[in-house]
Amino acid sequence: MDPLLCPGEIIHLNVGGTRFSTSKQTLTWIPDSFFCSLLSGRISSLKDETGAIFIDRDPAAFVPILNFLRTKELDLRGVDINTLRHEAEYYGITPIVKRLDLCEDLERSSCGDVLFHGYLPAPGVPPRPVGVALETECRMRPSAPTDSPLSQYQSSAATPLSRSRYASAADGAEGGETAMFEVPLDPKKVRIIVGHHSWIAVAYAHFVCCYRVKESTGWQLVFNSEYLEQSVERVALNSKCPGGYSDNKDRMIAISSGSDIRLWSFQDEGPKNERGVFNLSVQVDDLFFIGSQLVAISHTGKIGVWHAMTHNWQIQDVEPISCYDTAGTFLLLGCNNGSIYYIDMQKFPLRMKDNDLLVTELYHDPNDDMITALSVYLTPKISVSGNWIEIAYGTSSGKVRVIVQHPETVGHGPQLFQTFTVHRSPVCKVMLSEKYLVSVCAEYNHVRTWNVTRFRGMISTQPGSTPLNSFKIISLEDADPHHSYGAGNRIGPFGEQDDEQVFVQKVVPETDKLFVRQSSTGKRVCVIKTVDGSPLSCFCVHECEGSSRMGSRPRRYLFTGHANGSIQMWDLTTALSKVDKDNKDTDGSRSFVGGPTEVELLKLLEQCDISASRCSTPSLSPSTSLVASRLRMSQPEDSQDESLQGAVGGADSTQDPNSKVFRVSLC
Repeated sequence: MDPLLCPGEIIHLNVGGTRFSTSKQTLTWIPDSFFCSLLSGRISSLKDETGAIFIDRDPAAFVPILNFLRTKELDLRGVDINTLRHEAEYYGITPIVKRLDLCEDLERSSCGDVLFHGYLPAPGVPPRPVGVALETECRMRPSAPTDSPLSQYQSSAATPLSRSRYASAADGAEGGETAMFEVPLDPKKVRIIVGHHSWIAVAYAHFVCCYRVKESTGWQLVFNSEYLEQSVERVALNSKCPGGYSDNKDRMIAISSGSDIRLWSFQDEGPKNERGVFNLSVQVDDLFFIGSQLVAISHTGKIGVWHAMTHNWQIQDVEPISCYDTAGTFLLLGCNNGSIYYIDMQKFPLRMKDNDLLVTELYHDPNDDMITALSVYLTPKISVSGNWIEIAYGTSSGKVRVIVQHPETVGHGPQLFQTFTVHRSPVCKVMLSEKYLVSVCAEYNHVRTWNVTRFRGMISTQPGSTPLNSFKIISLEDADPHHSYGAGNRIGPFGEQDDEQVFVQKVVPETDKLFVRQSSTGKRVCVIKTVDGSPLSCFCVHECEGSSRMGSRPRRYLFTGHANGSIQMWDLTTALSKVDKDNKDTDGSRSFVGGPTEVELLKLLEQCDISASRCSTPSLSPSTSLVASRLRMSQPEDSQDESLQGAVGGADSTQDPNSKVFRVSLC
C-alpha cells in the first residue's frame, strides 16, 4: 500500500526549495483542493532527491496557507494580500479565498465613493428582425496550456469559438500559438458615449439611445432606435439644432456603419423620424455636428456634409486627411501634404455655381511634414477687429509648431510663432488652451507640456512658452479591436480650453479602473473604480449644463460604459476641486502621484497577455488608427517598420486560455 494513502502518514514537501513537513490529514481536510488531488494520484507529482514532493510555488506565501490548514486561523501580519489570494486560489483553499473576498467587499461599496454620481441600467435590446444575421468581430485566442497542475481534474473551459477567421490559423494553433476567431458582437456592451449640453447618446453594437438630465427628474431615456443591421461605429449628437424642423425643438442623432450614415430627428415628448440614409462611398472615420450641419470625414480625403436647412447631402474630395479640429463655424483639416485647410460652414454652400464647398488653404508646413495633430484656440475679442486665431499643430517628424493669425492681417495668412522639437516620434495629439500647450507623441503616449504666457489674452513671447512637465499615458489596446473602440476610448485631453483639462488613462482594455490625470502636469486627480465590478468598455468626459437657478455653472462628469450595458457617472468637478484644495493646503509639498504606481501597473497587467503576438516583436508602437495608418499610406512598405518600431518587450510563454492579445496604442 502506498504510504501516502495512510491518513496518519507524515508528508514531506519541497515548496520552491524550502522543506515543509506535515500530516496528510492537515493537507486534505478541505475537499477538492490541490492537495487532495495531489495525494490521491489524480495529478502527477515530482519528488526531489530526498523523496519530498516538489511544488514549484513561492515558499513564503505557502507559510500562512500551511498555518491556516494546521490551526484554521489566518494571520495576515506581514503578508501581501494579493499574493496570498493568488496562492490560495492555486491551492484551492476556498476558506481563505472567501475570507479575503469578504474583507475586500467590506471596503467596496456598491454605492461608490463621494465622486460617484449616478447609475443607468442597461436598456432593453431591440428585437432583431427575422433574416438579419449576427455580425461578428475577430478575436485572438491562444491554445490552452497543458502543464497546469489542476488542468487534469478541473472542468474544461468554455466551448471554443464557433468559426475561425482563417482556417489555417485555427487548425494550426498548437503549442501556445494564437488563432483568429470570429465571435458575435455582444449586443449589451456599450461601445461609444458622446455628450451635448444636457444630453448623452449611448451606442451599442446594433442600436443607439439618448438620455436627458433635468434637475427635478434626473436622467431619463428619451430616444431608442430600432435594431440596426450593421454595427454602430461612430455617433454624433446635436441637442440644439438651429434652423431645425420644429422651432429649434428638434434633437438630431446620427450613426455611421462603414460608409453608410443614418440620421434621425426627435423631440423630447414626440416621435422619432428618420431624416435620411447617406453614403460617403468610403469608410467614415469621424462623425460630428458643426451648428446644424452634420459632417462626416474619411481620412482618405472625403468630406460629407448634410445641412438642416437645405436637407442637402454633398461630398467633397480634398487631400488625404490626418487630423481635424473645429472652432466656431470653421472646420480645419490637417492633411498628409503638409497643409492646413479650412471650411467656413456658416457659408455653406458658398460656391453655388458648381455646388462645391470652398476649401481654402490656410498654412503650409515649412518642411512639408504631414500634419498629424491640430488644435485651434480663439482668443477673446479685445477690439472691434475680432479674435486672434492661434493654431498649434504636430507633424509626422515630431515637431510642434504654433502659428497665429492677427485680425488686422487676415489677408496675409497665419505667421509662424514657435517651434518645439522635443519629440522623436509622430505627434498624435496637441492641445492649445488659455494657460497650457500640451502635445502627445506616439511613443507610449509621451506627453510634453508648456506654460503659455499671454498679454491681454494674446499669446506673448515675453517670456514665451516655458517647459512644464513630461510624462506618459500608457494604454494597452486589444490587438484586433472593433472599429468603434477608438471612438469610445480616447485618452483626451478633455475639457474647455479656458479650464483645467484632464487625461483619462485606461491601462488595459478589460479593466474596472480608470486613472484621471491633469493634462498640464500629469498629476493624479482621482481613480475611478466601477461600483459593480463590471469591465469598462468606453468612457467620455462631458460638461452638463447647470440648473436654471441664477449663478449655476456647468459640471464636468466622466461617463463610463460597461460590458453589462450599464452607464456609470462620476463627478470630476468635485475631484478637481479637491485637488486644488489639497494643493493650497499643503503648498504643493505633498508627494506627486501621477498614473498607476509600479504595484498598480503590475496588478493591471496581470489581466492581459502582452507577450503573445503575430508580429516578430511582441507589440508595435505607435499603432494608432489615425497616425500609424496615415504614415503607412505615405511611406514605402520597406520603411514602415522602421518608422513605427517600438516594442513593448516580452518573450514567448505559456498562454492563459482566457487571455487576449493586446498592443500599446493611443485611443
